[in-house]
Formats: sequence, structure tokens, C-alpha cells
Amino acid sequence: MATQTATRGQHKQNFLNPIWKANPLFVLLLGTCPALAVTTSIEQAFGMGILFTIVLVGSSVLVSLLRKVIPEEVETPAYIIIIATFVTIVKMLSEAFVPALYEGLGVFLSLLVVNCIVLGRAEAFAKSNGVYDSFLDALGNSVGYMIALLIIAVVREILGTGVITLGAVFPFIPKTVIPVLKYSSSLDFSIPLFARPAGGFIVYGVVEACIAAHTWHQKDKEMAAKRAAAQAAAAARAKAQVAGEAK
Repeated sequence: MATQTATRGQHKQNFLNPIWKANPLFVLLLGTCPALAVTTSIEQAFGMGILFTIVLVGSSVLVSLLRKVIPEEVETPAYIIIIATFVTIVKMLSEAFVPALYEGLGVFLSLLVVNCIVLGRAEAFAKSNGVYDSFLDALGNSVGYMIALLIIAVVREILGTGVITLGAVFPFIPKTVIPVLKYSSSLDFSIPLFARPAGGFIVYGVVEACIAAHTWHQKDKEMAAKRAAAQAAAAARAKAQVAGEAK
């Protein structure tokens, strides 16, 4: 029973850790180049997240299945071939069914072949763990990366264009424009800078600063709790010593 509980706990950590504690974009600072390039719109960021998930989950599961078959001398080339296969599949699917997304992602879709997150999870986790654990790890990293992309995209699209546009990338969604900061040509509070590359760096930097502030705040609270516990323990020992001497 204890072993089963520990196993379930490990499975849970494999999935949840990459979403927040070890988020590939916000914590490990991996995959920043495509993240800043494709987050000009929410739909494009979501589409990238879906395609990234297919590539990462598929390649991690396949690497785990073949981990005892692939010779150590050719591991990295074999992993790249596996990843390239899934990238080719998602490129063909996106070009056929969501051509606007395919054109919007451009070269960054092809660069998933050598994406440091995808290749890194294959080498650091999938090659040493079972299929289920590798699936959970890949899914957790994918969800964490998608959430990070969407956070940046929401801020950039709203501040950069003043509206949220749906249906421009995915043809099966009705075309909808939701005004947030821009209501007309004369009533426009948007800042076009955020739709440009420089705006991506600004938003990413602000998010990283917020995360760092939260992390330091948590560490300060933990240190304060430890100091309080140490002081309470010292006071208890002193009180016990005084009581012993009084007897």
C-alpha cells in the first residue's frame, strides 16, 4: 500500500512539477525564442501549444518505448529523427487544416525538431523512465509551456492591438472581435509596441520579475517560520531548564 501511494505521488509530481515549480519557459527559461515570436495573438499561441504537445508527448512516449533498443552511441541522432517525424506530421496536419496557423508559425514550427525542451525531455527523462511516467512528464511540460504562452499572448494581444480576435487562425471558430482597449479609431488605448518583438521581451521580463518576487517572498516566509520555530524551541528549552533548577 505504501509503495502504491509513493508511486502515485511520483506520477502526480511528474505531471504537476513542470506546470509551475519547473515550468520550462518561466522557471527553466527554455524555448524563449519561439515563445516570444508566436505570442502576438492568443489563437496563435494556443495553436503552437497544441502542436508542441503533440510533438513532445509523441516523441517522449516513442523514445521511452525504444529506450532499450536504441544504442547509446546514436541516441541523440535517433531522438532527433523521432522528433523530426512528429514535427513533419504536425506540419502536414496544420498546413492542411489550419493554413493560417501554419503560415503564422512559419519557421518556428520546423525548429521544434531541435527545440531544447523537446530534445531535453527525451534525453533527461524519457530514455530512463517507463512509458507512463514519460507520458505524464511530457504532458506536464506541454501544459506548462502552453499556459506560459497564453499568459504572454493575452497581455500582448490586449495591450498591442486593444482587442481579442477569435476565428482569424482557426477556421472552425466564428470570426469575433472583442474590444478591450480599442473601441474605435478615436477611442484607442492600445500600445502597438507590445505587438512587436520588443513588446514580447518587456512582457516576458515583467512576468519573470513577478515570479521572482513571489519566489523570494515565499522563501522569506519560510525563513521567518524557521526562525520563529527555532526561537520557540529555544524558549521552551530555557523554560524547562529553569523549571528543573527550581526543583
